[in-house]
Amino acid sequence: QVQLVESGGGVVPAGGSLRLSCAASGRGFNVYAISWFRQAPGKEREFVAAINWDGRSTYAKDSVKGRFIISRDNAKNTVFLQMNSLKPEDTAVYYCAGVAYYSGPYDDPAKFGSWGQGTQVTVSS
Repeated sequence: QVQLVESGGGVVPAGGSLRLSCAASGRGFNVYAISWFRQAPGKEREFVAAINWDGRSTYAKDSVKGRFIISRDNAKNTVFLQMNSLKPEDTAVYYCAGVAYYSGPYDDPAKFGSWGQGTQVTVSS
């Protein structure tokens, strides 16, 4: 099982950009599907975006389509979430989660066994 660590969060003004990284340690990252989830204060954790093991298939929540791009570099054991045109409602703690040999659905947190500790994203209005 891989261990996941997120980085790249911060405080940005509305309309700004951030790139989150999810770095994996351990063996077998290249068979892991990775999803990003987020949780705002007082709200449930929600799916944001996902990428399959080889990067050929990606998925995103409707409200972030066209603004967020998920990608991966298996040689570097890292998944990225490029977030553009950020809005105050994007403010949350962002988590990456992984599961091996899995073809979806990618929006159910219960399917993922490996989680990072989260990184805070704050978008000011």
